[in-house]
Amino acid sequence: MPKNVRKKILVADDTEVFRELGSAFLARLGTILTASTGSEAIEIARREQPAVMIVDFNMPDMCGDNLCRAVKADRDLHRTPVLLVISGQCAEDHARAVRAQADDILTKPLSRIQLGLSVSRLLGEERHLALTRVPLEENVRVRLVRANASSWGVMRDVSRGGIFVESPGKLPIDTEIDLDFRLPNTRKSLRPTAQVMWTGLHPKTRAPGMGLRFLALDRSSTHQIDSFVHQFTSPRSGKLAATAATS
Repeated sequence: MPKNVRKKILVADDTEVFRELGSAFLARLGTILTASTGSEAIEIARREQPAVMIVDFNMPDMCGDNLCRAVKADRDLHRTPVLLVISGQCAEDHARAVRAQADDILTKPLSRIQLGLSVSRLLGEERHLALTRVPLEENVRVRLVRANASSWGVMRDVSRGGIFVESPGKLPIDTEIDLDFRLPNTRKSLRPTAQVMWTGLHPKTRAPGMGLRFLALDRSSTHQIDSFVHQFTSPRSGKLAATAATS
């Protein structure tokens, strides 16, 4: 694409104020298109071929996860990144967004900075297309969802999308588990569900373990993780040692 051609960004939300806010936040990144329904969003996307889509999870004619599935199944749109925006009131909405193959998930109220960073990443302007991992060392309890069995491991890094747990035991890919852990300098435990995405050696420590992707994640936990990751990745923090990799 020629450098002088602005990329198209499609904002789909049935609430006008959120369409206007999204458009204002993202205007510097590209040409903004808007849609008020899921069906209108698909129609515009097929016609305009946007570089990225920002989709509200709760729309009257089509839930955001179903719209995301429709995009991913479309022959002409399947490579289009989709960012789903959830309310965060229901932790399972996050899991539904993950299962719909959303390329990123943000929680309301939207942070202007986080929205801009996420869209920039999906547009490819910040070439680290994977979510940034922050290294840490914290104990984490792992419990099988469908069995009365639990064990302890060591969390070696965290991203907005998931964690790596160092553990000698390996679970099958796609196994769903409950997690219980704390971030450094916090008192409240986070208890999301997660899914095993891969097993193997940690890229840095070379210790065996599992890469886990968050599924059900409530608003409070999301904001805690976002804030923790952001303090290590903000240019003003001086803590840019975190490596980019997928969970």
